[in-house]
Amino acid sequence: MSDVCIVGIGIHPFGRTDGLSGVDQGVFAVRQALADAGVDWPQIQFAYGSSDAAGNPDTMVDRLGLTGVQFINVRNGCAAGGSALFSAQMAIKSGEFELGLAVGFDKHPRGAFNALPSEYNLPDWYGEAGYMVTTQFFAAKIMRYMHMFGISTETLARVSEKAFRNGAHAPHAWRRQPVPIEEILAAPLVSDPYTKYMFCSPAEGGVALVLASEKKARELGKPLVRLKAATMRTRPPHSFEVFAPSVDVVADDSAPRGTATRIASADAFRLAGMGPGDIDVAQLQDTEAGAEIMHMAENGFCADGDQERWLSEGRTEIGGALPVNTDGGCLACGEPIGASGLRQVYENVVQLRGDGGGRQVPHQPKTAYSHVYGAPGVSAVTILER
Repeated sequence: MSDVCIVGIGIHPFGRTDGLSGVDQGVFAVRQALADAGVDWPQIQFAYGSSDAAGNPDTMVDRLGLTGVQFINVRNGCAAGGSALFSAQMAIKSGEFELGLAVGFDKHPRGAFNALPSEYNLPDWYGEAGYMVTTQFFAAKIMRYMHMFGISTETLARVSEKAFRNGAHAPHAWRRQPVPIEEILAAPLVSDPYTKYMFCSPAEGGVALVLASEKKARELGKPLVRLKAATMRTRPPHSFEVFAPSVDVVADDSAPRGTATRIASADAFRLAGMGPGDIDVAQLQDTEAGAEIMHMAENGFCADGDQERWLSEGRTEIGGALPVNTDGGCLACGEPIGASGLRQVYENVVQLRGDGGGRQVPHQPKTAYSHVYGAPGVSAVTILER
C-alpha cells in the first residue's frame, strides 16, 4: 500500500479575531492550503472537518463551492482534529480517493471551556459540584505525578518559558512575547501548582491540510511529506483521565498506568516501523505545562521522572536532542479545539520543509511526530517523514 502524502497546508492565525466567525477562519485556511497544493476546490474528492463550538464544518461549502463533495463532520473533544486527519488518510488508503482535505476550526468564548456532564456520561451533580472545571483536574493530576516521579514546579515553569520563547517566532501563535521563568513562577495561582502562565487558553483559529495518494502527489510535483502513521485510540482500564471522578485502586500503583496515549503511540511507531529515537521533532499536547511533561513519557520519549533532567539540560529546546512544541504549542497558540491537533501537523510540515524561520529545527529534520489528547481519554498520533 502506497503512502498518503500531505501536499498542501494552510492556517488562520490563532488567538482572537473579532469580526470573523470560526467558519470564516476555516475557509481562510482551506483556500491557503489549496493554493499551497496547487489545486482548486472542485478537485477535492472528500473532506473531513472538525469543530467543537463554531458550527458544522460542512457548511463551508457555501463559500468554497457547491461541488457535491463528500464532507463529513467530526467531533471528538481535543482529539477532533487528529481524528479528522486519521479519517482522511484512511479514505485515501482505501484506494477510493486520491485527493482530499482535513480541516478544523473553532471560536471559543473567553473563559474556561464549558463542558457539560451529560456529554461525558456523568450525572448533573458532578458539574454542579464544580468537578467539570478542567483546571482543577489538571492540577490534581500533575500534583499526583510530581509526587510519584519527583517533578519540580521549576520544571513546569521551564515548559511554559520554552513555549512563549518558541511562540515568539511563530506567525500563527497567539502569545508571541517571551515570559521570564521568574515571572511565570511568581504569577497568580489558578489551581495549585499551576500559575496563570501554565495553562493554555480557549482560542480561535483554523487549519487545513490537503492529502493525496503518493501517485497524485508525484503528479502535482510536490515534495513528498509522507504520513507514515496516523492512529487514534481510546482509554484502557484504570487510566486516570479528564473528568474521571476518582482514581481506580490497583495492586501496584508505582508502575505507569495504561493510557490512550500509550496505546496510540505504540501503534503509531509500529505502523511507521520506527521508534522514539528515530524522531527529529515532536509536537505534544500541552493544554497545561504538566501535560507536556507527562506526555513525553507516555509517548515513549523518556522514562517517567526523567523529564526533570531533560528540561534542565535543554533537550526539548529548538536545538536540543528532541525539540518539543516548536511553535509554542497550546500554551502559546491557545486551543481552538477543532483546529489544535491539525496545527501540530501543520507545524511539523513546516519543519520538514525547512520553513520554520527563527524556530526552525537545525540539521534538516526528516521525521516529525504529533500527539493530541482529549476528554474523556482519547488520543491521536501522527508520524511524518520526508
